[in-house]
Amino acid sequence: MTAVPQLDYQHGFAGHHQTEAEAGALPKRQNSPQHAPLGLYAEQHSGSAFTEPREVNRRSWSYRIRPSVAHTAFRERPERIGWESAPLAGGITSPNRLRWNPPPVPAAGVDFLDGIRTFATCGDVAQRTGVGIHWYTASASMTDRYMVDADGELLIVPQTGPLLVLTEFGRLTVSPGEFAVVNRGVRFRVELIGSHAAGYVLENYGATLTLPELGPIGANGLADARHFRYPVAWYEDREEPVELWQRFGGRWWSVELDHSPLDIVAWHGNHAAYVFDLDDFCPLNTALWDHPDPSVFTVLTSPGPRPGQPNMDFAVFGDRWVVAEDTYRPPHFHRNQMSEFMGLVRGSHDSKAEGFVPGGASLHNQWSAHGADRETFDLATGADLAPQKLTGSLPFMFETRLALSVTDTAMGAGHRQPDYDSSWTGIERRFRR
Repeated sequence: MTAVPQLDYQHGFAGHHQTEAEAGALPKRQNSPQHAPLGLYAEQHSGSAFTEPREVNRRSWSYRIRPSVAHTAFRERPERIGWESAPLAGGITSPNRLRWNPPPVPAAGVDFLDGIRTFATCGDVAQRTGVGIHWYTASASMTDRYMVDADGELLIVPQTGPLLVLTEFGRLTVSPGEFAVVNRGVRFRVELIGSHAAGYVLENYGATLTLPELGPIGANGLADARHFRYPVAWYEDREEPVELWQRFGGRWWSVELDHSPLDIVAWHGNHAAYVFDLDDFCPLNTALWDHPDPSVFTVLTSPGPRPGQPNMDFAVFGDRWVVAEDTYRPPHFHRNQMSEFMGLVRGSHDSKAEGFVPGGASLHNQWSAHGADRETFDLATGADLAPQKLTGSLPFMFETRLALSVTDTAMGAGHRQPDYDSSWTGIERRFRR
């Protein structure tokens, strides 16, 4: 397997970073001096409205070889490939429990963009609410093609194979067990490190992802800001024909450029891209009996219009101790106002004996009853409740307050499990008077 490149990073979530790939490229005082250093062009990237509160304001100043305005008109792409946006033209919003096996390995020559297929969406991309949930499979690097999502920020969760994500603001490597976020409107391309790659993509149409409030937890726990890694400045000085694909208004548009759009030589700010190693997440759990709700495993959140009802939460269930006494330890039988999409990077899920495998996925829409299958229930109710450490497993959840509509592609996929409901067949009446 090809070695993962060792890159330099800056640390700190949404902090004000500053970096230059060439000495003297970053102005020391003014953001837009009359003459930017080294003959570069100053350009601001505003990831939020100008007057949003400081704690949620996102913006970066860049100093680049050419300004982004240097292009001809975009044209709408006639092909739809596999990427769909909310609201769906087809699809179904279903109360049924759904589960998928991993998608098949793609044919040769399929890059990250061509290999994306949409599971489900909710909300309305034009109203900046809701999410799109996709999977990707790729067997080739993006070379002469770049992409940018103006509809949402992208949270990429690799399951098989590491990726090299080359962005305007620098390069990130992201491997299974990590995730990367490319902020809205940031141009990038993806190279493979190895023969093929697969994983999941969350497209967040709503409020920018941020760290959840800790409330009574206090100052420490969950994801620490210092563990988020932002790229240092890096650029392509490449003058040859390339293509830029832009997601805008739920459609793909493209334009031909005579240069690479990744030509930022220096930048400062907090609107860029970042990566996080999920082994750095500090989980919290019960110290006596019962167990906390899955919200305590939230890594990042996109706040919704009502407190406590997020547009989207990203939660992870990695290695942790389970010590509760007199408690049913797997996730309990449950019906929920929130919609839950589950993915699995490695290992197994502690409420599923079989059927939910790495690279697979499940969807439990609002109020869909779910929980342990019969085998897991029987094992859990008969288990010796000694302290136990759960290791080697990495399930995660995309949770949203909105009902998810499943695409026709996902419903008709050959790797969807049509008999998922059979997981609960044979649960017996146990009531005794």
